[in-house]
Amino acid sequence: MSQTFWLFGTYLHILADEHRTNSVYDLIEGQFPSNMETPLHLHTKYAEQLYVLEGEFTVYLNKEKIILTPGEHLFILPNTPHVVAASDQKVNRALTIASPSGFAKLIRTVGIPGSDATQPPDISNDMGLFIELSKETGDVILGSPGARP
Repeated sequence: MSQTFWLFGTYLHILADEHRTNSVYDLIEGQFPSNMETPLHLHTKYAEQLYVLEGEFTVYLNKEKIILTPGEHLFILPNTPHVVAASDQKVNRALTIASPSGFAKLIRTVGIPGSDATQPPDISNDMGLFIELSKETGDVILGSPGARP
């Protein structure tokens, strides 16, 4: 079974999830296109660790702007409003550890299966389903892309 999905323009590969880790954590590899950023959001039920593999990411949290390059990482506590923004480089890849598990379920349910990181799907993710499932997984959208904490 494929564990790669497109979620709002980001290509995500689930490397480990609640089924493999007894719900202790999810491990996700994400590839962001140039200048893509998440909306302002927070996670109420899990912490997030971001580790940069390639490219560059800017994380906005607590009125700070933190730039991460390959080999650098950042831990984001639950209930911390934040934005993760990819650089203008062609490829921006990072690992995300969500602990305890929850993020992988959101990706599997709302994401669109894909096998090619260069070919986004022709259809859009279901925003209604995303909002519904976010309540269960504890993901809260606080603002649109471009908003800052």
